[in-house]
Amino acid sequence: MHVQVYSDSNAGAHEEFAQRVTGTIESALSRFGDQITRVEVHLTDVNAGKGGTDDKRCTMEARLAGMHPIAVSHQAGTVLHAIDGATAKLERALDSAVGKLHQRFVE
Repeated sequence: MHVQVYSDSNAGAHEEFAQRVTGTIESALSRFGDQITRVEVHLTDVNAGKGGTDDKRCTMEARLAGMHPIAVSHQAGTVLHAIDGATAKLERALDSAVGKLHQRFVE
């Protein structure tokens, strides 16, 4: 699984932070093994530094071999909370998609 982390200038993600995010995602999605070819993570500050609550957004897109990409998004007060929320949503979405695919082969 290849994880790519993109950030706008307001979200403040540097290389060390991107490595930490990559490790978190790889750990959370490891049970899907080689089914996931790539995960793209986009971090943005919705208000661009103007302040406000829940203004950090994390959008994740997972590409599974032989399937359409699955995308989720989560907005929170901090980048870390946005990443955690998006990761949880992506896990549920992948469970559902892989479960449906497995169910098709069983029937």
